[in-house]
Amino acid sequence: MKLIRFGQPDQEKPGVIIDGTRYDVSAHFVDFDEKFFAHGGLEQLAELLRNVEPGHLPVVADDVRLGSPVARPSKIVCVGLNYADHARETGATPPAEPVLFMKATTALVGPFDDVVIPRGSVKTDWEVELAVVIGRKASYVAEADALSYVAGYALHNDVSEREFQIERGGTWDKGKGCDTFAPIGPWLATPDEVGDIDNLRLWLTVNGQQMQDGTTAEFIFRIPHLISYISQFMTLLPGDVISTGTPAGVGLGMTPPVYLQPGDVVELGIDGLGTSRQTVKAYGQN
Repeated sequence: MKLIRFGQPDQEKPGVIIDGTRYDVSAHFVDFDEKFFAHGGLEQLAELLRNVEPGHLPVVADDVRLGSPVARPSKIVCVGLNYADHARETGATPPAEPVLFMKATTALVGPFDDVVIPRGSVKTDWEVELAVVIGRKASYVAEADALSYVAGYALHNDVSEREFQIERGGTWDKGKGCDTFAPIGPWLATPDEVGDIDNLRLWLTVNGQQMQDGTTAEFIFRIPHLISYISQFMTLLPGDVISTGTPAGVGLGMTPPVYLQPGDVVELGIDGLGTSRQTVKAYGQN
């Protein structure tokens, strides 16, 4: 299944995509949130779609805004330096264990919403990433069982402010959690829709110029290990997001570095997870 949330910000309703058409399922489900995933929502949605012809569901017009395919989760856990080529381009040593940081849930926006450069920022950067959405409560998960905790996968642009992240002291979080810094979607794809998660192509362009072109085959730490590892340090709740790292090609890694400017257009995609597009705006710009 492909799950979407549509409508104006903070007013999104749940829907699905079937054969390229968007359908409204808000008569049957309140939202794609923690309660939905925790209480068998995916199974109930699958049952609904088996028993109801798509023609009996309201159609959502193509021009209706898409929000994040999951409602604001309890947390967004990100993995840094999970591609060896990205570690090299930033001058970092590939890590012996996963590097973890948190992204504020207030950064969450839709896949075609604007990215706003924060006030005082001069080094806003891009990162195409595969996001994993957790389907049930996960604590001290065995790696062999880890994929059974996955509700689905989505496309994520882990937008980052490098000066805030690297040059301002402390942890990375302050450069990762700015408003609009987590465009997710267009849809959440259940695992049966995705195929081989260890061989998905990721790409990103800025103003039509190819910046990133990688594959999840280059992961240092694969998804089962990440889920198991993270669950040793914190309980993952249904609907939580794990963002699994980015391949080479970020602005920080260029010589000289290149950062986003107002008016830039970022487009990105992952096999089976669609594409997204964000226009960059200055803080305070309408």
